[in-house]
Amino acid sequence: MNTMQEMLVYLIQTLGSLYMLIVLLRFLLQLTRADFYNPISQGIGKATNPLLLPLRRVIPGIYGIDMASLVLAMLLQWVAGQLIYLVAGQGLLNPLVVIPMGLIGILKMLVQIYFVGMIVYIVASWIAPFSQNPALLLVRQLVEPAMAPLRKIIPAMGPIDISPIFFFLILNLFNQFLIPALAGLLGVRGLLLGF
Repeated sequence: MNTMQEMLVYLIQTLGSLYMLIVLLRFLLQLTRADFYNPISQGIGKATNPLLLPLRRVIPGIYGIDMASLVLAMLLQWVAGQLIYLVAGQGLLNPLVVIPMGLIGILKMLVQIYFVGMIVYIVASWIAPFSQNPALLLVRQLVEPAMAPLRKIIPAMGPIDISPIFFFLILNLFNQFLIPALAGLLGVRGLLLGF
């Protein structure tokens, strides 16, 4: 690829990943029943509504899970993949490859969201444990439900909560072993978004 093609691929990957991040954040915030009236939640809603609301008319939620958001993330993966392959001069991407590639890309990005969320959560618990900052409130609302099962299993050691260590361990297991194994099993060689 020449420099212009590399720049276009970089732009497509970056913009696609950013929008997919916003869509998956909306999915997670709805799943965890985070505060809808938080200004950041409102911004995420406004950014995703133009593409998500038409999908919701044809794709209903299942047991409170917003399936339209997941389908939109898959569609973003597919469009970005097609654009990248076309810019690179490799023709069209096989549609049968897009589904496993999209699932793995979504799973990878969800792990990254929780990894970054945990770092922010831990640092904020030291620096500003009682902060009412809208971003920190959303991070708490996102991370706490994921941490709750671990806290039931792993008791606090006095004032020290060691469950985040185990949560990081689980996230790293997903990132380093389970996702690559799943990618190999599904025959996905390279991921487009979510990295």
